[in-house]
Amino acid sequence: MSDTSECFQKRWELRDKSVEYGKDILVMGILNVTPDSFSDGGSFYTPENACCHAQDLVNDGADILDIGAESTRPGSEKISADEELSRLIPALKLIRNAVSIPISIDTYKSKTAREALKFGADIINDVWGLLYDKEMAEVVAEAGAGLVIMANYTDEKIFARKGDIVDDCLSFFEKSAQVAEKAGIKREKILFDPGVGFGTNTEESIRLIQSTGRIQKEGYPLLIGPSRKRFIGEILDGVPAEERDAGTAATAIFCQEEKAACIRVHNVFETVTALKVFKTLSGGKNG
Repeated sequence: MSDTSECFQKRWELRDKSVEYGKDILVMGILNVTPDSFSDGGSFYTPENACCHAQDLVNDGADILDIGAESTRPGSEKISADEELSRLIPALKLIRNAVSIPISIDTYKSKTAREALKFGADIINDVWGLLYDKEMAEVVAEAGAGLVIMANYTDEKIFARKGDIVDDCLSFFEKSAQVAEKAGIKREKILFDPGVGFGTNTEESIRLIQSTGRIQKEGYPLLIGPSRKRFIGEILDGVPAEERDAGTAATAIFCQEEKAACIRVHNVFETVTALKVFKTLSGGKNG
């Protein structure tokens, strides 16, 4: 595994706070307030259930929460910003009052982002990396919010692939970073997500994760989102999504060793436990 510890800045600047990464990988806990997400759709759909789960994720060791109100699984139906907000804002209000860690909003719509930022969100996690909604960059810049730019290979009208998945990922990042810079978003406010599973097959998903060191050496600190995804199921001979947490934890360990900035997961407890045990056994600081 490569040593990329000195290749990128180690403080993610958000609105009125920042989080450090580099020594330890940040753990972002996924909270879906949707009826149809691929692995936990409907489980935390009500604001009250969502708030309880958010507190559980914090107690389990999450450094950041990522709340999504529209499923982005392959084949899912798009919804309007108004419907997305009707699901999101009631939950966000409760969660913001209940937890102090940074809150990320998983959306590609500027209207949703703008409203969520009014109610205390710290980060916008855009699965189209500022390329879908032309007003998103301005909304993020005006709020001084943190940003996740994700590469997305599912619509050639927005981004046309040329061949090699890692080269395409870097091209996507470069294009998105130019949009961010033009809007006045500072580079230290951005993490980049290589888009595992968003138009990638299993071989390509694995290559993206294996290329964490190479991508970060190009100046793109990475957030990796492998949780319960298809490539893990295929590595494990077809196990269903709800049985992929051990594979997700193993991926988190690999990403920690490659000095990725952040790992985005459903099962925070299992991931944090695996990372802590591995760190101790490999000679890291105990506790």
